[in-house]
Formats: sequence, C-alpha cells, structure tokens
Amino acid sequence: MSIFHFISDFFSQSAHWHGYDGIPQRLWEHIQYSMLAMAVATGVALPVGLVTGHTGRGGNALALLATAGRALPSFGLLVLLFVIIGLGLLPVMIPLVVLAIPPILVTTNEAVRSVDPAPVDAARGMGMRPLRILAQVELPVALPLILSGLRSAAIQIVSTATIAAYVSFGGLGRYIVDGLYQRDYEQVVGGATLVAGLALATLGAFWLAGRLAVSPGVRHR
Repeated sequence: MSIFHFISDFFSQSAHWHGYDGIPQRLWEHIQYSMLAMAVATGVALPVGLVTGHTGRGGNALALLATAGRALPSFGLLVLLFVIIGLGLLPVMIPLVVLAIPPILVTTNEAVRSVDPAPVDAARGMGMRPLRILAQVELPVALPLILSGLRSAAIQIVSTATIAAYVSFGGLGRYIVDGLYQRDYEQVVGGATLVAGLALATLGAFWLAGRLAVSPGVRHR
C-alpha cells in the first residue's frame, strides 16, 4: 500500500475520531504540551534576549548557551530525566523548553541589536528612559525577527512533543509509538501526518500574527 492509502484509511475510520484515543483528544493533548513548553521558554528567553540586546552585553555567553542547548539530544534528555525524576509532566517539559530557548534567546538578542541606532539615539536625546526606548523604539522595529525566532521554537516544540508518548503521555506521538509497537503502519503514517499538519498550522498562525502585529512600514522594509 502507498502512503496515501495509509493516510486515507487512517482518517476514514470513525474509531479514530472518538474516545480517549481519538484524533480530537490526542490533538488537544499535543497542543497543550506544546503551548505550555512554549509559554515557559518564551517567559525565560524573551526578557533575557531583550535586555541583552538593548544593553549590548552578554552576546558571547548567549552564543555558547545556544550551542549547548542545541547540542542536547531531546530524547536522551527525556529518558535521563524519566530515570531520575520518574513519571510526570516535568521530564517531558524540560527537554522541550531546553530545545526552544536557544532560538528565542539568540534571535531576540540579535533583533534588538540590529535596530538602526539613529532613532535610538534620537529617543535618548529626547530624554526617554531605557525601558521606554526598548518598548517604543527598538521592539517595534525588531518584532519581525523576534517573531521568526518564536516561530522556529514553536515548530521545533510541535515536532518534538511526540516524545511525550515514550513516557506514557498522550499527544499525537501516541499514534506513532503505539503504531510502531503494534506494526500498525497506518497509525504511524496517520500520526506523522497530523504532526506535520499541526506544524503547518503553527506556521500559518505566526504568519497571521506578523501581519497583525508588525507595522506595515517595518514589514515592507
């Protein structure tokens, strides 16, 4: 059977649309894991990136941190934390957050640092305080690049959140893990298709956010 037959058969079965193992339930679980990890990573990385970008300090340390974070294998970290901590949501969240922090942190830092210094100097000459300069001058100009970092982190989280199924949690990874164990390749392909679809939907959401949040003048430039 071709991959398209697997996809067609998976989505055409009514059993896959109802119950605790149905697509709506698994999709909602996956979205919950992803949104929680994204919220934590953004809450940690975004303020640090804004401050270091505004002050121009800590760039080398951020580069080292980003390299270290990207080098960590998410699945290996998950297994290690599961052995140390045991069953729970924390061993799932830590690898996802660690994966998402580097792109947000580094991109935010570079976005703020790359803002044209002329308007920043003009705002400083008008007596604006550093926080107002960051919020009203630097942030609007840096927003497109900041959103690109957030988008990259969100896509990585959505794609990697399937590892939650390896420690008995739900989400779309449940179809992939259970399908491989049962040699039910229809289920594996269906789960992978859903993850890819959710990743594309995430891209669309960030494109819309960019259209709504970024000033037309900044976007066109």
